[in-house]
Amino acid sequence: MINKIKTKIGTNWLFLILVLIIYLIFSLINFSYFTTTLDQFLKIIIKIIPVVILVFFFLFLTDLFLKKEQIIKYLGHGSGLKGWLIAVTGGILSHGPIYMWYPLLADLKAKGMKNNLIATFLYNRAVKIPIIPLLIYYFGWPFFIILTIYMIIASIINGWIVGKLVKN
Repeated sequence: MINKIKTKIGTNWLFLILVLIIYLIFSLINFSYFTTTLDQFLKIIIKIIPVVILVFFFLFLTDLFLKKEQIIKYLGHGSGLKGWLIAVTGGILSHGPIYMWYPLLADLKAKGMKNNLIATFLYNRAVKIPIIPLLIYYFGWPFFIILTIYMIIASIINGWIVGKLVKN
């Protein structure tokens, strides 16, 4: 019976319906708990909406301006040093929750981006530009420079390992 429902409405809609039923049951059991969780949910949604809009804007731009051949040229198998530099720089410059970048990266992967560059991009998200002044203030310039260089080198090594273990 569940398979029939899944084929008729789809797994995503089935999941949403089940979650709504669970929330309905909780609202009948403990309404104050329901309102508290609903309030927290709405706060989270409000926080991530700007990032969602930004990611969809980037998706729009990549679909508008970047063709599969360009992505393969700059981020594909023949990209070389340029691809690594783009992945490192893009990871450092990216902001917001990491899971919001997954759709963009999946789109780029579908167009030819290598797994090792995706891993490098994700690893370099650990270098946070807004936090750099605090890092320098509390730990000093030498620590910041050594840590950042280490993280960039480690991201490239990590990307290389992922590229060897996970084939496109």
